[in-house]
Amino acid sequence: MQPSTASKTALATSLMRALHTRTDPNRIINDPWGDRLVPEATRESVRQRATSAAMTVHDNTGDTDADAFVDAWLRGSAAYASVITRSRYAEDALHSAIARGCTQYVLVGAGFDSYALRTPPESAHVSIYEVDHPATQSLKCQRILECGLSVRDSVHFLAADLSTESLSSVLERSSFDSSKLAFFSWLGVTSYLTREANLESLRSIASSTTAGSELVFTYVDQAAFESNEITNTGIGKSVASIGEPFLSGFNPKTLAEDLRALGFALVEDLHIRQVVERYDPRGLNQLQSAQFSRIAHARVTGDAKHGDA
Repeated sequence: MQPSTASKTALATSLMRALHTRTDPNRIINDPWGDRLVPEATRESVRQRATSAAMTVHDNTGDTDADAFVDAWLRGSAAYASVITRSRYAEDALHSAIARGCTQYVLVGAGFDSYALRTPPESAHVSIYEVDHPATQSLKCQRILECGLSVRDSVHFLAADLSTESLSSVLERSSFDSSKLAFFSWLGVTSYLTREANLESLRSIASSTTAGSELVFTYVDQAAFESNEITNTGIGKSVASIGEPFLSGFNPKTLAEDLRALGFALVEDLHIRQVVERYDPRGLNQLQSAQFSRIAHARVTGDAKHGDA
């Protein structure tokens, strides 16, 4: 990601969620906001890229429906299934946490997530903290205003470069209450960070809240990096081409141990294929999960060990 520009992957995933809401027969999430929040200039750039890809692959000069090309291009991304199902999985876990007394929701690397605009009644009392890079968050807030939208007073936008400031320090300069239960989502981020940065981020999350708080995060199986398969896939080349390359993952076999050392207990760890099967058991959406994509649910224990994980 370029320091002065919004994350291109965040914009693309927002469009994917809106596409799913508009077109997939089995609606897993209801998120139409991508088609409104993503600027027209970005959507035009996606149209051009999708149209170019379609014409190259199919050598089709008769059908020039740019919107159809965009839909096919977005749905054809290896990330599409993960983008759709990870939001549902995280929000299901969030709502379960709210039922147990959680009153704070922190979105780490929030991107263009629209939960603050489509908050269900059961979480109306929950304070929402969106943490993201200043460039991405600034564009999002600008688009919310340009669309004539507003958010509740309990929604807080915390602009921060987490490569230079810890999450705990970011939350300390807000109304976030570290003594109260919180739910953290960290979706579509870890693969763009080094292992050291991921471990430090997890350590910071655990230290910023109380025992019993929860976290859902996505990651790529480290085996994909060790075999170089991830960098040679279509999605790996795609994200690298826009300056947001994949950097690291976690080993599912040692994830519980890694988390335990950082102050977490692993609740669940699933391949995205398993999440797809959970939410679309009949395969109506024909979602093709990426081979190495996974999602984990963890609970803060407060028993972090000192030293490296």
